[in-house]
Amino acid sequence: MVGAFVGAFALLMLSAFTSVLAGGPLSTKRELVNAAYQANAGECLNWEKADLSDAQKVDCGAAHRFEVTGTADITAQYPKEAPFPNAEAWEKIAQEHCAQAAKTYMSDKLDPEGKYGVSTLNPDEHRWSSGYRQLRCGLQVTAPSGAALPSFGSAKNQDQSNVYDPGICLALGENNTVGDPVDCAQPHAFEIIGVVQHPEGDFLPTDKQDAIMSEKCAAIANEYTGGADLKAKNLLVTWDTRSDKSWAVGSRKANCKIGAVPQGNNLVAWKDSVRNPNGAPLTTANPPQTTAVKPQDEPTGAPLHSETGKPSDSAKPSDSGKPDKPSSSSAPTTTTENR
Repeated sequence: MVGAFVGAFALLMLSAFTSVLAGGPLSTKRELVNAAYQANAGECLNWEKADLSDAQKVDCGAAHRFEVTGTADITAQYPKEAPFPNAEAWEKIAQEHCAQAAKTYMSDKLDPEGKYGVSTLNPDEHRWSSGYRQLRCGLQVTAPSGAALPSFGSAKNQDQSNVYDPGICLALGENNTVGDPVDCAQPHAFEIIGVVQHPEGDFLPTDKQDAIMSEKCAAIANEYTGGADLKAKNLLVTWDTRSDKSWAVGSRKANCKIGAVPQGNNLVAWKDSVRNPNGAPLTTANPPQTTAVKPQDEPTGAPLHSETGKPSDSAKPSDSGKPDKPSSSSAPTTTTENR
């Protein structure tokens, strides 16, 4: 869906660039064992602190930030005297050791444009200097900035479509990109108003998806807004489509959303929600749903997507969110976009 991702989005790994010790400062003689260093394939981890010091194994059905797909030992390539890798080196390590692990874990059905990105939990500099060389490979759902979002259920059993729940607003990022979830009272590029489930079967070409989304998103917008005159507010309805690559692995969901009428090819930020305050309660897929992403203390970046481990279009700043020409065949005013 949105392509996650602020700026040029260098492929920094999504996790532990700093200490993940649970026992306090480095001078502590006896370290408590951190769950991140003991997790095995199929187990899920959650944490709140940026340094992962509170990482715990949790049931994958509960909120979690990392699903382990395997482990990798890089001792052969990086003996004890090797310097601590920089971001570029970690990128290479992840490509070589974790991209295939994710594909295998997902039985070759990892959506290269979906919500799950390949990531690693790397040893911190303290453990690296002591010779520790094990990585945890895994999958994460990330915001455009790279911050880990709560995930629910094993990736093996989920529709991987990169969608948000209705009521979520997405910031306008740098360079005309779509950013992180924010409070709708803040400037944003889009407000998500609903999710459309495409049927099983052969891939639907984009024009056929557009026809379906145009009709359904118009109806969803009318219900969501209580029949508001979007044109008078200089707003329009837009939607996402799924690519053949996503379709092939079972991704069938796409978002309907509302955005401001663009200025040429440039998105325009707007404030507040157009949801009917007297409307029925929203149905969300993953309670509690993140509505705003808190900045992380540590640098994070795009998860790896695709067979090669290189980011797909959904893992870097993308042209998604640049609406095409408005459609005159449906009401309220609609337009289409690929994300």
